[in-house]
Amino acid sequence: MKKVYANATEALDGILRDGMLIAAGGFGLCGIPELLLRAIKESGVKDLTFASNNAGVDDFGIGILLQTRQVKKMISSYVGENAEFMRQYLSGELELEFTPQGTLAERMRAGGAGIPGFYTKTGVGTVIAEGKEHKEFNGETYILEEGIFADLAIVKAWKADDTGNLVFRKTARNFNVPAATCGKICVAEVEEIVPRGSLDPDCIHLPGIYVHRVIQGQHEKRIEQRTTRKKEEA
Repeated sequence: MKKVYANATEALDGILRDGMLIAAGGFGLCGIPELLLRAIKESGVKDLTFASNNAGVDDFGIGILLQTRQVKKMISSYVGENAEFMRQYLSGELELEFTPQGTLAERMRAGGAGIPGFYTKTGVGTVIAEGKEHKEFNGETYILEEGIFADLAIVKAWKADDTGNLVFRKTARNFNVPAATCGKICVAEVEEIVPRGSLDPDCIHLPGIYVHRVIQGQHEKRIEQRTTRKKEEA
């Protein structure tokens, strides 16, 4: 089975359609599938729902799809750093399903494990719990959260082999692993594709069984918040 594709557009060919649910890895601008997001923008698909911790910034990450009004709904835990995200939400143009970070990660992981739902204490007594089933366990109240089963998962990794085994670099692993597992189809972009057998099995973070298509590309690696000291204070 061919898994390595020439570029993002080719890797997404035949997969994209209007109205689909896409799980995207990344945290802030760390480990985001920027090449695949750009290809999604260029494809023109619309009415998309994204499950992602956040939406990048105004001109990078999922933010570029918000600018073109291709996103109908976000399932996210953080709105900050993206003025267009906030503007569309507050004006009623964008539907937002607020989900605590840990709950979002577990919803993705649950979907990848075939688990339709789970109970958690996170969000009890807040707007997060409104409309959700409540249940008591040992005298404590929990709410039911549903697993995320995405039509497509897009992730960014450091290395891959031609069978789709992935290795992530440090904190860039973040939401990429749970996002990858919950997609019916997973497309990964990587910095380097290495020969089969060259990856230490103990160092593989995501087995190739979860990954259907892989591309290699050049990445911008922006810094979201650059904070430095003055030279004389260093």
